[in-house]
Amino acid sequence: MSEWIFAVCCGVPLAIIALHITVRLARHFSKFPIPQALTQLIDHPLRRKFIQPPDKTAIRHGIRPGMCVLEVGPGTGTYTLAAARRVGPEGKVVAIDIEPKIIERLNRRIRAEGVVNLEARVADVYDLPFDDGIFDLIFMITVIGEIPDVPRALAEFHRVLKPDGRLVFSELFPDPDYPLANALTRRVESEGFRLKEKIGNFFYYTLIFKKT
Repeated sequence: MSEWIFAVCCGVPLAIIALHITVRLARHFSKFPIPQALTQLIDHPLRRKFIQPPDKTAIRHGIRPGMCVLEVGPGTGTYTLAAARRVGPEGKVVAIDIEPKIIERLNRRIRAEGVVNLEARVADVYDLPFDDGIFDLIFMITVIGEIPDVPRALAEFHRVLKPDGRLVFSELFPDPDYPLANALTRRVESEGFRLKEKIGNFFYYTLIFKKT
């Protein structure tokens, strides 16, 4: 019996690690947005309670009342709604995703909860439907790894940010697209941004960049 328990205790973590490595390899060679059906699985209650509490994450990202904020890849909208609460009635949050079903679901949630300072729309990060220099802050949570042409997207983020705008990334290690913080920093800084602040550790970090 003890041998069986030992085998399970050792085998399950190894199986999880092997699965994680396999998925990371597949994602490395084929970048694509997370399907709408998987976003609910990613938005786990334990994550919201212990790792990335939505309201605290909005503060961590530097979102302040009155800001005009863009979120890329809202998922279920949990962090989007927290950002909307944080900017308050004088601010605005726009959430975009390339997957129409994600935006449809988020719009239903917006209507159901009566949120008036939040807009969700389908949009392509390579061709953002916004004027130059209108956003105070852009944030994304475990999304940058899903974008195949990162420099092209960063150029658009740079364009729509105000001169003193911020670009914020939060990453979580279990995510199959998880990038190392140093590698992501070098990539972003090569496209017209400067690292202003790093928060967190290896397993969960936030990088805040300033437009230059």
